[in-house]
Amino acid sequence: MAAAELRVSAIQDEIKVFNPYDGSHVGSIAATEAQQVAALVDRARRGAARSRAMPRHQRADILEKAAAIVQEQSGAFARTIVLEAGKTIRQARKEVSRCVNTLKLSAEEAKRNAGEVVPFDAYAGSEIRQGWFTREPLGIITAITPYNDPLNLVAHKLGPAIAGGNAVLLKPSELTPLSAANLVSAFVKAGLPEDVIILAAGNADLSRALVAARDVRMVSFTGGFATGEAITRIAGLKKVAMELGGNAPVIVMPDCDFHKTVESCVSGAFWAAGQNCIGAQRILVHQSIYERFRSEFVAQTLALKSGDPLLEDTDVGPMISTKAALHIEAVVEDAIANGATLLCGHRREGSLYRPTVLEGRAFGCRLWKEEAFAPVVMLVPFMSFEDAIDLANDTDYSLHAGIFTNDLNLAVEAARRIDAGGVMINDSSDYRFDAMPFGGSKYGSMGREGVRFAFEEMTQPKVVCINRG
Repeated sequence: MAAAELRVSAIQDEIKVFNPYDGSHVGSIAATEAQQVAALVDRARRGAARSRAMPRHQRADILEKAAAIVQEQSGAFARTIVLEAGKTIRQARKEVSRCVNTLKLSAEEAKRNAGEVVPFDAYAGSEIRQGWFTREPLGIITAITPYNDPLNLVAHKLGPAIAGGNAVLLKPSELTPLSAANLVSAFVKAGLPEDVIILAAGNADLSRALVAARDVRMVSFTGGFATGEAITRIAGLKKVAMELGGNAPVIVMPDCDFHKTVESCVSGAFWAAGQNCIGAQRILVHQSIYERFRSEFVAQTLALKSGDPLLEDTDVGPMISTKAALHIEAVVEDAIANGATLLCGHRREGSLYRPTVLEGRAFGCRLWKEEAFAPVVMLVPFMSFEDAIDLANDTDYSLHAGIFTNDLNLAVEAARRIDAGGVMINDSSDYRFDAMPFGGSKYGSMGREGVRFAFEEMTQPKVVCINRG
């Protein structure tokens, strides 16, 4: 296998996309330069007016039709995800299925989240007034999406935005723009006016221009912490919603369902080659079952098949690039230098990085403090529940956490005390249902995704009050 050293290249007016597994050319997409943003905003302004004018049933109908198109073409959508992002074909099919669900949920939201009655007579002196508030579109939304879920994370921005009557300037990852382009095409085929979603593929200069544009009323971003900080500095007076990653802890108590727990933790650590912001990165195991857990976890990890993501029996595909694999290789070396013990993995072949398991309380290393975004996990024993909670909360990025226990009181206590955007009980940290609120605490995010919650982020209340006096 000869993995691509260079994943993307801008040649004149196009971006070429390469397969992260074998370096082959997958496809190309027109490149957009930063100086074109003013013209794109003009188009989006017209699109926003058309989107706002559409009745809710029409928005819902378009979203339902787009979902049906994606479902009908699910095989092609899944193959594109594999070729440009390196997900295994089984994982890609699941992402396509989730995209269909996200669009259907958005269609429902378009019809139901209209506002509510305001009880003006609850305040003395307002007895002769009555009214309500509606939810109105913000206008133009800049959406910037990552490479790890190149279809469904795009749907999580487009679906609620369209349901709310907005226009979107969509900037997908340069590494994986083809899935996004296919989804936009599905919307157009479903009847959405072309200026309502405008796809712009390009580099960081393009992102900065899209974020800074004055007529943009909201920036919805999923990606890294450093980029998120940069966006807040240049966005100006507009709404900002971000999902910036995590460093998920999973607590394993001695009374857990042992075999289910190990299986869930292995899947949670290595799904999508670990390129998952809610993937299990730090697994905290009670000392009384630690040796047994470690032995079974390593055995199941070694049984995973790495390789060609198009093969049905492949469990772990490549990372997004050789550069990313080299980066995590250095991060693991740092962990070992800081006292961690390597149990298995830590072998790289181009962009393929074998699932890697470390153990030990190497709390000074980058792997403990930062998001790995790679097929790497740390096993850490603990003596008491208090110790586990302290270790779980020892991070600046806190999206999801998990705990495995059959003690309901303990599970609820953990959910109360773990500082995270979500706590999964008897599930790995990487469980997500597309209707639930999704985001982090601390520096992990601003705002929430999940269809209903993103819809509310992308709309604003308008109050109507009638004085009957």
